[in-house]
Amino acid sequence: MNLKELRADIASEVEAILAIDFVVNVTNTQYVPHSDDAAITFPNLDAKRQSSKVIETCVLYIDIRRSTELNLQHRAQTVSRLYSSFVRAMVRCAEQYNGHVRGIIGDRLMVLYDVEDCFSNAVHTAFAMNTVAKHIINKYFKRNEVECGIGIDFGRMLVTKTGFRRHGVQRHNYRSLVWLGRPANVASKLTDIANKGATYRDEPAVHVGRMYGSEALWTTEPVETFLPKLEVEYLGTGRLFRHSDAYVFGFFPTTRRVAITPDSPPILMTRVVYDGYRSKNPTAKSIVNNWIKRCDVIVPGYSDVVFGGDVTFVELQGP
Repeated sequence: MNLKELRADIASEVEAILAIDFVVNVTNTQYVPHSDDAAITFPNLDAKRQSSKVIETCVLYIDIRRSTELNLQHRAQTVSRLYSSFVRAMVRCAEQYNGHVRGIIGDRLMVLYDVEDCFSNAVHTAFAMNTVAKHIINKYFKRNEVECGIGIDFGRMLVTKTGFRRHGVQRHNYRSLVWLGRPANVASKLTDIANKGATYRDEPAVHVGRMYGSEALWTTEPVETFLPKLEVEYLGTGRLFRHSDAYVFGFFPTTRRVAITPDSPPILMTRVVYDGYRSKNPTAKSIVNNWIKRCDVIVPGYSDVVFGGDVTFVELQGP
């Protein structure tokens, strides 16, 4: 097939799928679909039909922080064993709380939950995963290198299939489902942000000396707060600098480190997840002891409050 034939082929298929008479049936479900679900079909160009499902539930992502550094610092055999043990352990944690793993890409897992008790199951999965990473997997790495980020959101997810049929013959059969929706996007971004140290930048500042009795005290202040209080008085050919604070006796320019993004805990969740979990578990230790707190993080595409914490299960920590 040359490129002109390829273009004609693609154009014909796109036109057929996007045509008004191509019917897409969407049904709601309370249970996480699997790849063999008969109610989710590939687009059939002959029948001009496709079937998909929608589920409103929690989506959890987890991955290893600084995985590139781990690859560079350890032998390939060690990294392979790490990834294998990590994935198996995280799948076990998900299954413990009725989670369905529906995506594994490298060291990143996507987990979804049946609608019933999805808030409790998702958050408890996060606690279990955090515990296992810290207290089981990480003990084999002397420099505490295995750290994970976990993100959870809730909302509507469209579940469909990729692949295609033509002239009644299925040419490609990709068994993986495609999960489309904001919750997956937000949960993934929360995972990227979770368990990362603060980032800083250097900004211009003023080192200011103040005299209190016989003791001199030096502090660093932002330029914008110091300069407006500084006055210049002209005396003949000279100039005298005065500050509204009578204790100031000297200053010189410097820089100061300012946090651009704060430290973030290993588990982050959206407000709707936190509220749903708190509603179902008002007496849980994580709620009563305020272990899950509001976090000052910015998530692109999400404007509400984010909550997070570093919560573990004592029973999973071991001796």
